[in-house]
Amino acid sequence: MKKSRLIQAITIITGVISFTLISACSNDDDMSGKRANTVVTEDDKVALLFMLEEEKLARDTYTYLNDLWSLNQFANIKNSEQNHMNKIESLLIQNSIDYTILPMGEFINQDLQNFYNQFVIDGAVSQYNALQIGATIEDLDIVDLQEYINDTTNTVIQSVFESLQCGSRNHLRSFVSGIENGGNTYTPQFLTQEAYDSIIAGSSEQCN
Repeated sequence: MKKSRLIQAITIITGVISFTLISACSNDDDMSGKRANTVVTEDDKVALLFMLEEEKLARDTYTYLNDLWSLNQFANIKNSEQNHMNKIESLLIQNSIDYTILPMGEFINQDLQNFYNQFVIDGAVSQYNALQIGATIEDLDIVDLQEYINDTTNTVIQSVFESLQCGSRNHLRSFVSGIENGGNTYTPQFLTQEAYDSIIAGSSEQCN
């Protein structure tokens, strides 16, 4: 009799545990829509290393332009770009990926080096030019991040890049506001006109 009850109790407990586990897995799938993928591919490594330097391009350029013009946009956003670099650096460290951060104004990627060299020349001409450069960098950043978000299946990288992209949209709005306050306009260089208009029409976002 006791053995029968024990078997019955074990059966009930096992059934409850099984139901709980199934429910938990079901809830996780419902919440995320897909299972988390934390595998870092070679393409992911390339994306992280490139975006580290592209965020550095923004930080270094804004630091230089802030020293020239002392505009609030550059003073505030250069610090935000350092935070963006920190987030990517954390991912590189977590995944044991070797990386190098060169001194201010120096880049491993030659395209980014060329951008910086031209930006410091053009940005020294006028405050208007400097703000245009800020908008151009954020414009580029949003597009590049979206391409990497689309290309990766790593949910952690996607989340971090989406957070950086959110910040870049806010930065773009700030630079464009400064341009328009000076009676000028910005024409998107990398974003489609439709995507650009949608960003500018939106309000400032709270980014993670």
